[in-house]
Amino acid sequence: MTTPLSIVHTVGDRLTVRAGDTEILSYVYRPDPDPYEARKPYIHPLRTLAGRLASGYRPNDHRWHKGLQMTASHLSGQNFWGGVSYLGPEQGYQRLPERVGAMRHDGFDAVQATGERVVLASHLTWVENGGAEWARERRGITVHSVDPDAGAYAVDWSIHLTNTRADAGPLRFGSPTTAGREMAGYTGLQWRGPRDFTGGQVLTPAGPATDEETMGAAATEADWVGFTAEHDDVDAHSTLLFAHAPENLGPDAVHASHWFVRSTPIPSVAFSWAFFEEFELPAGESFAYRYRVVVADGAWDHERAATHLNGLPW
Repeated sequence: MTTPLSIVHTVGDRLTVRAGDTEILSYVYRPDPDPYEARKPYIHPLRTLAGRLASGYRPNDHRWHKGLQMTASHLSGQNFWGGVSYLGPEQGYQRLPERVGAMRHDGFDAVQATGERVVLASHLTWVENGGAEWARERRGITVHSVDPDAGAYAVDWSIHLTNTRADAGPLRFGSPTTAGREMAGYTGLQWRGPRDFTGGQVLTPAGPATDEETMGAAATEADWVGFTAEHDDVDAHSTLLFAHAPENLGPDAVHASHWFVRSTPIPSVAFSWAFFEEFELPAGESFAYRYRVVVADGAWDHERAATHLNGLPW
């Protein structure tokens, strides 16, 4: 049995991907109204094939959390994550709107639906708060591997980022942990779950784990993590799997990746590219990463998760 993929484009607003009659995700690229939330494109809602909601949007604890989004919490003194900025152990978090940057959607290079696959390719500009253009990004989002029997599909997200600050030197990527807050290395591609995912079960290749056990784990030791939770309102569970492409973990990667994982007090996973240490991207140079998110109906265990991921070639 096959479930064809299709696209509905609301021009200037979003691209919505359908699997059969179910809207499984929307890629929203219109500018957000509040610059303090770090305007950027994001995926929300993200739904399972059964239509269960698997992403959160503007939760009251962090209004700048929006589904699945590319972020950079600490970038050369600017905040491309949104919200408060962490200034170190003595000052803590501060509301500094002048530090909050934006990722401007400049256009699509490809919008394609073949039935079995949807491909979105776009280019963006990372703009610091004062209006200076700091980086150019080529972004790819591919929806594929719809498996109605397994109740799952995959979303691949790629980033190719170039430092365009020719006269200002390197871009320095960090996190709250590199600024002095222990085990808070959030940055990079981030997923925020819906409120009812709070307290969900974390999965790793070695088995079920707590978020404390998984927080800060090296991606070279666990190339994927999972998150499974029970929904409110309906008698159902959903599972998400987050996986690194092989090249992210090899010697050519610009920097080592680690996992940011929380189950409580909020459900969130991030592919952190600067958890414990900063890295620099010199002017004119680029880096690239590829990530995969599998969205599935049901409460999967780590063995089923590993088997499914192993069956999806990169």
